[in-house]
Amino acid sequence: MQKPIRLKFANGLRVILVPETQSLTTTVMVSVEAGSEYETKDINGLSHFLEHMCFKGTHRRPRAIDITSELDGLGAQYNAFTSQESTSYYAKSKSQNADEILDVVADMYLDPTFDNNEIEKERGVIIQELNMYEDTPMRRVAELFMSVVYGDQPAGWDIGGRKEIIKKLTRQDFIDYRNKHYVPQSTVVTLSGGRISRETAKKVEKYFKELPPGKKGSRPKTKESQSKPRELVAFKDVDQSHVVMGFRAFDIHDERKFALEVASEVLGGGMSSRLFQKVRDELGAAYYVRTDVDLYQDHGLFEMSAGVEHEKIDLVIKSVLKEFERLKTEKVSASDLKKAKEHLLGNLFMSLEGSDEIGSFYAGQEIMGLKLSTPEELAKRISKVTSEDVMAVARQIIKNNRLNLAVIGPFKKRSFLDILRV
Repeated sequence: MQKPIRLKFANGLRVILVPETQSLTTTVMVSVEAGSEYETKDINGLSHFLEHMCFKGTHRRPRAIDITSELDGLGAQYNAFTSQESTSYYAKSKSQNADEILDVVADMYLDPTFDNNEIEKERGVIIQELNMYEDTPMRRVAELFMSVVYGDQPAGWDIGGRKEIIKKLTRQDFIDYRNKHYVPQSTVVTLSGGRISRETAKKVEKYFKELPPGKKGSRPKTKESQSKPRELVAFKDVDQSHVVMGFRAFDIHDERKFALEVASEVLGGGMSSRLFQKVRDELGAAYYVRTDVDLYQDHGLFEMSAGVEHEKIDLVIKSVLKEFERLKTEKVSASDLKKAKEHLLGNLFMSLEGSDEIGSFYAGQEIMGLKLSTPEELAKRISKVTSEDVMAVARQIIKNNRLNLAVIGPFKKRSFLDILRV
């Protein structure tokens, strides 16, 4: 893969160009350092709501249908997404239409009107989205896990916010938040795929040079405080108990992340991983079981998730904790280490087959303040991880004062703290 071209305009805007001459598509993505961790409690959910509103009309395209019809007419795929630390807007089309989708995405980002009637209508849509997540315990349990780990601070709040807050947000809230955070210094424009060259930067500059500089909005530092295992058990009459359990880790800038990624692969990265073999194949207790490493600017998590049979939940929790502890006490064999690395790298390279995935890959690194690394460069770092590295990072993280559990299931007045220890 060709190394990306990184440029910075006079107003502070960053541009990443990723030419892929063999690609038949081009993706335009605009990302901003503004997500739920940049919010205060009285506007929790605004980042995500604002993302929706950028599709609802601009001065040049005053109706939502004007935006979507134009993009559909270009044969484009398009969407947006909000996370804890960023929001991104993108469109992907055949490369011949790259200039047109750049025009639309730039217009959405730079000039939303925040029409009051549209805000009122979209308020209902957002609430229905929150209802959908509430009815999706496999997803909702991950939000509960964040709340039990981080508590009442931005890192512990739901990205979508709470209904009572969504109902109160005003047009001025959108304007104030956007003026504070949607500034050039916080914005990254990424173009990836076919027909991309240094000349493309001039087209980007045509749209974004007028974005006025402003003081970059900040986010509060995440507070880490824990002395013993914690849990949150939420009652819901479901056919399957959903579990997220894991440990506080470190931030995304920590060099130990490569060893932790390999540890995660050993534990729950595929159908031959330890947790899959134990929980699904041996115990027959779950359909899905996996591990993840989620790292942010100043905090991070190493976690597993599973949907398990109610009657076997205690057995699953105990078995999973034994496998976590095994990483601390038993060196990963050479064959398992090699397999984990190959699985990790295979998934990395296969996840970058489209121009949208490539654009997101580099935009994500830039928005998180990382040095831009190609997949090949990351592969070299991962290939150097040893069994000793895996054991060392496991010993540093897998501790009782980092352990947390969230459960959604048909449990009333039920605690798992008596078995929650490593």
